[in-house]
Parts: sequence; structure tokens; C-alpha cells
Amino acid sequence: METNIDAQFYETVIVYNMLTDEPYLASIIDHIEDRFFDNKDIKEIVKIVTSFYDKRSAPPTLTEIKSYLTTDSLKTNFKNVVKLFDGFDKNFNKSELYVNTEKFLKEKAVYNTLLEVADQSGDGDVNTSEILGKFEKACGITLATDLGLDYFNEIERHITDLTHEDNTLSSGWSWLDKKLDGGFLEHGRAIYIFAGETNIGKSIFLGNIARNIADQGKTVLLISLEMSELVYAKRITTNLTQIPIRDLRNRTDDIEDAVRQYRQRKSKSRVIVKEFPPSTVTCRHIKGYIKKLTDRGVNIDAIVVDYVNLLRSDTGTNSYERIKYATEELRALSYVFECPIITATQLNRSGYNEVNPGLETVGESYGLAATADAIFSIWREEEDIDQGVLKLGVMKNRFGENYGSVIMEIDYDTLTLKEGSEQIQDIDMTDTLSSLNLLNTS
Repeated sequence: METNIDAQFYETVIVYNMLTDEPYLASIIDHIEDRFFDNKDIKEIVKIVTSFYDKRSAPPTLTEIKSYLTTDSLKTNFKNVVKLFDGFDKNFNKSELYVNTEKFLKEKAVYNTLLEVADQSGDGDVNTSEILGKFEKACGITLATDLGLDYFNEIERHITDLTHEDNTLSSGWSWLDKKLDGGFLEHGRAIYIFAGETNIGKSIFLGNIARNIADQGKTVLLISLEMSELVYAKRITTNLTQIPIRDLRNRTDDIEDAVRQYRQRKSKSRVIVKEFPPSTVTCRHIKGYIKKLTDRGVNIDAIVVDYVNLLRSDTGTNSYERIKYATEELRALSYVFECPIITATQLNRSGYNEVNPGLETVGESYGLAATADAIFSIWREEEDIDQGVLKLGVMKNRFGENYGSVIMEIDYDTLTLKEGSEQIQDIDMTDTLSSLNLLNTS
């Protein structure tokens, strides 16, 4: 099979494998459309196969196909397709089959999107956001060829992962690292959420985490949906230099010296702050921005988003669905760019002034809990305000214990967080969480 495929010939190849190879059909079913096919006979048979699969999640047998041939025209379509199977080599190289099918699907999807754009332009009704979304979907078509981990035959791969020392990014706090079995997954595929009431310090947590990860010689992207880039810069500066935020304006020379010295010690460390307007930006926009960075050679090690509730999703009819889908889309970025996603969310009203609030107090809790890999609560009691402390507790955790909390000391002058000397006794909340049917949600 040639890389530069003959589209007409490949229509026959695809429909043949749709009829005879169930794993192949399953891999393309979400991307295939009958309009991709120029051959009218093949087009009709593809309609039958996809319709059947949508209903039964299995390819139709020959007998089942015949039951769909309810007209003379359809019977003729099927006979003509069968004739096409004569005379070509059916011993396909599986790797090449998937590669060429993916190429075919992408080309057809892009072409049909171009036709839609042309039609819309002629009508004078062009929805730019919708068009960009369709092009992104078309160009993003991919067929999974990775068969996964064959556990018993690939035990070395599993052992290597267990013994690899650099597979986590430290949060900067030993208690949190312990709960997360070492820290945030370095190569991602996970989303971590910090939940707290308004103005309790969620952004301070996220800013400290970004700086702590950068300290490890890593590149952190901090997406701000609430504060400007320069406001966040001030927060990072006071944290880095330990100069009180109120004094920054009068100590610019000290700031330059401190930052210069930091750069000499941590030459690979990098924090990129990018501001987006709240409630208007989608994960698609963020993905496009990150692609620009990676195209310029910037390798992102962690993404911090302040915060998920301010993302917009084009999917969903209510706030619950929109937040759920936005969280799912955000988590998907961890797969695309292979780095952890760290963000925050609001507690609902029932969570305000709660001691160690549970998952039921998280705004849009069921949508968020279903998607998040780990959720931690941030709360304080009345006496904590004067003592300058916050408390951090486990709400949900796929990586370790689903219970426990710790006292965090907060310096509001420098917006710095550190673990307090006093530890809160860990209380096993497993039964409570299980009763909410949220602990093991996948």
C-alpha cells in the first residue's frame, strides 16, 4: 500500500474492512461519514453498516445486511460493491491500513468542511467559531493503533515505571506529595482540582504550586482567567523575592537582583503567564495557544488554570453540563500535551464556613468529581483567620488515601504558603465518600 493513496481505490479498501474487520470498524466509526465516498454504491453500503453499528455496536453479518436491502436499488448497490472486492489483494498490512485510512478520513473531512465554508460564505452567514471547530476536528482525526499494555508480557515496562525516579513533579509540600504518591504526574493524563469558597486563597495555592514546580527546572504555563498577567507577575515576584507586595514598587533594584540570582541558580525554570478573558475562552482556544508555544520549541511541563469555572464550553444546556464538559475538555489537554493540569473550583453555598467540606459542597460537584483525578478542599475556621492559617483536605484521590488534612501557614504579605508544624489527625473518610458514590467514579 502506498502512502500517497488512490482515494477511489481506498474507498473499496475501507468498505471491505468495515464489513470484515470489527476492530477496524470500531476504530473508525466515530469519524466515518457516507458523504466521504464518491462511489454511490459504496456510499449506500456505508450508510447501512454505520447505521447498524450505531444500534448494535457490532458489524452486520451478511444475513443482516441483506435484511437492509429493501429495494432493488439497494440490492444493486450491494452487488456492485461485492464485485469491487474481486481482483485486489486482501492481505493488508495493518499498520499501513490504519495510517492510510486516517489520511483518507482527514482529507475528506477537511474537504467537506471547505465546502461548508464556501456555502456559508455565499449565504453571508459565516460562524467563525463553528468553522474553526470543524477544521480542528477534521485535522485532529486519529486512529488509535496502540494496543495498550499487555501486562503479563510487558512486565518490564511496568517495573521501569515503578522504579523511575523522575515521574512526578513535587507540589512543594511533603504532605500533598505523599497523598499523591510523589506529586503531580510528570507526563500528565490527570487533572487536579483545589476547591474553596470565594476569596479563601485558591489563586494563592495555584500560584505557589506554579512557582514550586518551576523551582524544579520545569516550564509551567499559568492560564489566568481572572487576573491580568501583570497582577499575577506581582504575585510571583513577592513570592519569589519575599519582598512584601506593598513594597514592590519601591524596591525595583532588589527585585532585579533577586530575579537575576534566581535565573542563575535555576536556568531552566520558566513560568509563562497568559491571560484570557473569563467566560469567553474555551479549551480549544487554550489548545491552539499551547500549540503556538510548542511550535516555537517551548516544552510545557505543567499547566495551571485559574480557574475551571471561568472556562466556556460550547457543549451543554445548563451550568452543570457546561462545567462538566469544560472539565472533561481540560483534562483531555493533559493527554494531548502529556503534562498535569492543575486548577481550582468554587464551593457551593452549602460549603461556606464548613469544616473539612465534602464533595457534595463542590459547585457542580457530580460533574467535576466524575472527571477529576484528585480534589482537595481549602477551608478555614473562624480562629484560623487571626492565626494566618488555612487547611487543606482530601476530597477525592485516585493516587492514594482518600482522607486526611493538613494545616497550611499563609503569609499574606508575600502570598507564600508552607506546611504548618501542627498536623491534623488523618481521619479515614472512605465510607463517607463511598456513600456519595463519587470515590471510584471513572
